[in-house]
Amino acid sequence: MDKGVWVWPSDSRGQKRILRRVANSPNLIAALQGIAKSIEGLSNPELDELLADNSNWMTLWSVRQLLALGFIEYKVDFFGGPARYLVTESGRNALSTITGQPAPPKPPVATTSTAQPVTPKAA
Repeated sequence: MDKGVWVWPSDSRGQKRILRRVANSPNLIAALQGIAKSIEGLSNPELDELLADNSNWMTLWSVRQLLALGFIEYKVDFFGGPARYLVTESGRNALSTITGQPAPPKPPVATTSTAQPVTPKAA
């Protein structure tokens, strides 16, 4: 399926139309900005609190639209923490285009140490 309201089009005219729709939706822009500002992303309850939607319907609608457009991604924590929504590179670019502000910085990536293990000295 390559047609629909929430499919990122390949032509620039269609992309501008989708960005206008996102910009005109206060819930979509608030969700995208909130997720982009958070370094570790937002969980479902945090996003619901941000949108001030007690029924979760607008939160669910916003998440589905942003996921379908590829502006956010869903990361599951396999060790018992809450799953979180993170902004993607296309989401950063879209937010920058909509707001006219520079794209928010990417969160730092946790790197593993490459230090060599310490070997005990022979006595």
